[in-house]
Amino acid sequence: MRSLICPVSPLRVNRNVVRMTGFMMATMIALSVLTGSTYFVAVIVVDYGIRAFTPLPYSPFSWLAQLMVTALRLPVHYQAKAPKIFAARVGFLFALATVLLYPVYPVAGLVVGLTLMAFALLESLADICAGCLVYTYVVWPLFSERS
Repeated sequence: MRSLICPVSPLRVNRNVVRMTGFMMATMIALSVLTGSTYFVAVIVVDYGIRAFTPLPYSPFSWLAQLMVTALRLPVHYQAKAPKIFAARVGFLFALATVLLYPVYPVAGLVVGLTLMAFALLESLADICAGCLVYTYVVWPLFSERS
């Protein structure tokens, strides 16, 4: 099996904060599914947008996750931030697609939302970055320079 190829940068983030944030994203999607309201997903569109497209150090959910990790005294484990920015951009697209599709095609919106929830749960519960998988098997082969 090929090893994963992730974007790199010198910036670092606490893995436990990332995982806690992922769990909160999954929770918001679950609330959306249970209530039938896309407002929960609209909130995470904004959160993903902040993480993906601004230089701000925290989004509202990652700030809350940082507080929770500190309160729970979870250890700090640093990892590269670039893959998480890529994953946030993918998450932003999935969340936006969910919000836009659900009123017109509820089943399609639900499928996209549940897929995003699965990615968030993989990150939070199993420490598997779906963004790295997408980057390795879709982005890199399409956009890397051929030797």
